[in-house]
Amino acid sequence: MSSTDKVFAGSVPKLYDEYLVPLIFSAYADDLAGRIAALSPSDLLEIAAGTGAVTRSVAALLPPRVRYVATDLNEPMLAVAKQRQGEDPRMTWRQADALALPFDDSAFDVVCCQFGAMFFPDRTKGYAEAKRVLKPKGTYLFNVWDRIEDNVFADDATVTLGKVFPDNPPLFMARTPHGYHDKAVIKADLERAGFTDISIETHSAISRAPTADYVATAYCQGTPLRGEIEARDASKLQAATDAVAEAIRKRHGSGPIEARIQALVITAQP
Repeated sequence: MSSTDKVFAGSVPKLYDEYLVPLIFSAYADDLAGRIAALSPSDLLEIAAGTGAVTRSVAALLPPRVRYVATDLNEPMLAVAKQRQGEDPRMTWRQADALALPFDDSAFDVVCCQFGAMFFPDRTKGYAEAKRVLKPKGTYLFNVWDRIEDNVFADDATVTLGKVFPDNPPLFMARTPHGYHDKAVIKADLERAGFTDISIETHSAISRAPTADYVATAYCQGTPLRGEIEARDASKLQAATDAVAEAIRKRHGSGPIEARIQALVITAQP
């Protein structure tokens, strides 16, 4: 993983929330929220909350008595999440590193994380931290993206940008968001962290967008892919975005479009 893969700054958080959350995150946020609500937690920790897609879905399902702590490594992302959520006495917002959580041992019934584990520099250490802050019979719920080939729009964008920058293709999407999908590796990482009861499910969904330009903007300007493009030639950001839009338009149509997305949903207990 590149050192820039975790940088969500500048205009990226706003575009991420406006474009990418509806495009690919909302369906999985609702899925994770339903699973969390079914566990009836009293104390819930969210890691890598981003702009709050899961936070909003979970908060809508939980009763007033719950203590809900939402964290993220990136303050700008968390600021968007807090603003979107509004005043909620159940909520505490805190900047935190998943590999060094600032919480006591055995503090939470449930720890959840939506599409954050792929960004952990040391996944076993991140999982060990989640286990440490879980109560003895607690549950760790998280998801990760499946192969990029099973996530059509992300693959379209990556293939097209490889043609725009053939000598140094921007590979953020393949390298990081879609770079951690081997079930055996995930299970082994969790076992090394001390988890014994592990379930991994494949979860497919449909990504929908009003236009190809919407999809291109989401990926090229609402993720760290933007930094990769600008590092190669900052003057080509819009041209690269337009190239991705045109490729998607040719493949999927000029009006409202849809394509498959796929993720893995993991449930783990000590």
